Amino acid sequence: MASAVGRLLTAAAPRRAAAQTAIRCSSAMVSPAVEFPGTPSVTPDPTKVGTPSVSTLSNGLTVVTESSAATSTLSITYPGAGSSGEEIGESGAALLNKCMNFKAGSGLSSLVILRNLEDEGAAWFTKADRSSATVGFTCAPDKAVTLAPLLATDCAFENWDIAEAKENAKFQIAEAAESAQVTLSEAIYAAAFGAQTVAGRAYYSADASKEAMMAFRGRAYGLKGAVLAATGVSDHASFCSAMEEGYSESPVGEGVPAAAAASFMAGESRVHVPGMGYAHVALALGVPSSSVVGSVAKHCLALMGSASFASSGLVGVYATAPSGEASGMVDTLLSTVSKGPSAAVLKRAKALAKAEAVFAAESGSVAMADTMAKLVAESGSFTSVGAAFDSVSDADVKAVLTGSKPAMAAVGDLSSVPYLASI
Repeated sequence: MASAVGRLLTAAAPRRAAAQTAIRCSSAMVSPAVEFPGTPSVTPDPTKVGTPSVSTLSNGLTVVTESSAATSTLSITYPGAGSSGEEIGESGAALLNKCMNFKAGSGLSSLVILRNLEDEGAAWFTKADRSSATVGFTCAPDKAVTLAPLLATDCAFENWDIAEAKENAKFQIAEAAESAQVTLSEAIYAAAFGAQTVAGRAYYSADASKEAMMAFRGRAYGLKGAVLAATGVSDHASFCSAMEEGYSESPVGEGVPAAAAASFMAGESRVHVPGMGYAHVALALGVPSSSVVGSVAKHCLALMGSASFASSGLVGVYATAPSGEASGMVDTLLSTVSKGPSAAVLKRAKALAKAEAVFAAESGSVAMADTMAKLVAESGSFTSVGAAFDSVSDADVKAVLTGSKPAMAAVGDLSSVPYLASI
């Protein structure tokens, strides 16, 4: 009997300990928000793109704003200021004019312009590519309206500023020449559109004269047809009114006419570097002006088995391999671009492209402004990132992926890389 009671007590001990443990674990500290009202949340809500508002000013500048960002990014995108807007004799004008942004203009020296930005805590940036150029800054919301006119000064083209811009451009060209990826990018455009066409000529060049630079800027850097994207703006109407006044003395220009669609040639470009040991190869297909369609097509190619890319006017696949394995690598890339996407691939690619765009737009003020400017420049309006991707049809994507033969570019040791015509 005693032994039976002992067994019961022994069995009950763990249950009592468990119950005590459960009682102890059920207690909780009072939330800091209860003890200390007004304490900021340690897990704030993620940044979200607010509802955008779009207006066009009397000078032809399109303004798109949103109100959710904690900081303000203002950027002006000039659709015709990329290298594809260069005319005969202006090769290199796009890169050089990018380097001339924030230089002396409108009666202000470059020192005064930069000091005004830095004194207000603004971080400025400028960039350009084959299709457009962008100039902008990020600052506190209450400083944005005051600094906005510095984005569109009338460039004075002082000789010392030109000399500095050319040195800057030469440095960027030297860096690009050392990168196999940049060389491959230049080569794929030459293969796709022709090396002597506006769409296929090299972006990295600094050969333009002062006169060519001035002619290009006068034509491409006017407010008419440009897009001003601004984040962290609480009152769209008041902001537009302030911009009307702030840009009243800025160059308006004639507006850049809509460029004719570049003819996709599906050619080949090869840069042979004996002894390099590796081959870099890209295959590309032409894309219409919609970057949204290009993004979905890029994800389709990735889901079908190859590293993919999308850029202005192109979408494709690329790979790198030791030179002895290059032939098999090319066969794999060609297999990817030759087969059309299935319905399942299209559905998943749309979801991935939409998620990528939404996450990018919510990653920061600059990315948000870039997304708004790009979509407004392409369509003239903007409701939401999601809506832009929801409007893409399967037929649009299939037309890109099955509508033509690919262009091919190869850089490196090409002794084992087959020619496009032979595959």
